[in-house]
Amino acid sequence: MDQPNMQIDEEFKRFKQIREELNLTQSAFADELGISATTADIERGRTRIPGQVVKELLKKYHINPLWLFGDSMQKYLQADKLLASPKVVTVDSLGKENIVLVSAKAAAGYPNNIGDAQWFETLPAFTIPLPEYRNATFRGFQVEGDSMVPVLHSGEWIVGKALEDWEDVNPKQIYVVVTVDSILVKKIQQETQSSFINLISSNPEYSPIRIDKSEIKEIWSVNSKLTFDLEADNKQVSLLSLHTEMKELKEEMKRLVRDTVFK
Repeated sequence: MDQPNMQIDEEFKRFKQIREELNLTQSAFADELGISATTADIERGRTRIPGQVVKELLKKYHINPLWLFGDSMQKYLQADKLLASPKVVTVDSLGKENIVLVSAKAAAGYPNNIGDAQWFETLPAFTIPLPEYRNATFRGFQVEGDSMVPVLHSGEWIVGKALEDWEDVNPKQIYVVVTVDSILVKKIQQETQSSFINLISSNPEYSPIRIDKSEIKEIWSVNSKLTFDLEADNKQVSLLSLHTEMKELKEEMKRLVRDTVFK
């Protein structure tokens, strides 16, 4: 007689755990799952979890129904492909999605407010009337630090497209990676037969960061950047050109030395 009650308690506890891990309010979680009120009654054990909600948990978050009801230790189904979609989007007066801008200062609070619609409403937003910014969700982030030089510099803005599938990750592409406690701009290198990935900086002075996929909340594929220091970019181009010319000169010197020795 005790076993069913234990499983019911586990059901409510795990349902609440999912919401808390997503950093969603009871009202926001209800909206995600198509529940008319809030999820409070379910979390308190007053209402059983409807079948439609179980379906939505599987569809949107890959939650294993057997895990939810205490009959399995495997929380996710297809966990290797799991990538959560953005929890909040804002729209303009015409109902079109905005590109929300997350400054370096706002980035500190982003992971903890990832499901808070009111917090997102406080951030600046705009739209770009170009075909490259249609039919997807985009977000702007401000670069901080020098880990991605010479490609990206501190203070520049980058715009990223929401990524939903790990199979779409390209090791040559730059991404904005939102973890449970930070926002990182890196390249992504996946490990074979592993749930871990390595976040790679363009600046060789920075070592790779190895984290589990489960720690990642969002990934944005960087497709453009805004810079206000064109002189710095020109200097960088000049330095790269100088580096290339020096490399070519070295190769030419080596060739001349070889030719002299063998004559």
